[in-house]
Amino acid sequence: MAPDDIDQDKLAAEWAAALADEEEQSIKREREQESLSRQSASAQFKNLTQEAKAPRPENVRRDLDFILDIPLDVSAELGRTKLLINELLQLGQGSVIELNKLAGEPLEIYVNGKLVARGEAVVINEKFGVRLTDIISPIERVKQLA
Repeated sequence: MAPDDIDQDKLAAEWAAALADEEEQSIKREREQESLSRQSASAQFKNLTQEAKAPRPENVRRDLDFILDIPLDVSAELGRTKLLINELLQLGQGSVIELNKLAGEPLEIYVNGKLVARGEAVVINEKFGVRLTDIISPIERVKQLA
């Protein structure tokens, strides 16, 4: 037998062993997966509806106290408009910029750029403020995200 034939036979035997090992590993993985599937199919899950509806204990309130000092950016928007750079450069003292809202329409209150409420402008002790007239519902907030 020629040395090349011996090398090829040896290589073929190694490939056969590797393929057999791979097949054995594949069968083992399939059996493990079947076992896990049987276990998960028989799992029992607790109904959490009643727990979710139950009043929350006071310690939950204490767990959330750590977020109370997080600063938020709150802004009240009277209206918006778009200007060309040329128009912006022509503005001077006494210029009027027309906004997209009508007089008497509510201001929009944004927290971190998200609309959360509407209100009306008020003056208290010579400072402007906003009296909230409408809080955006969670459903409306979710619609804004879409």
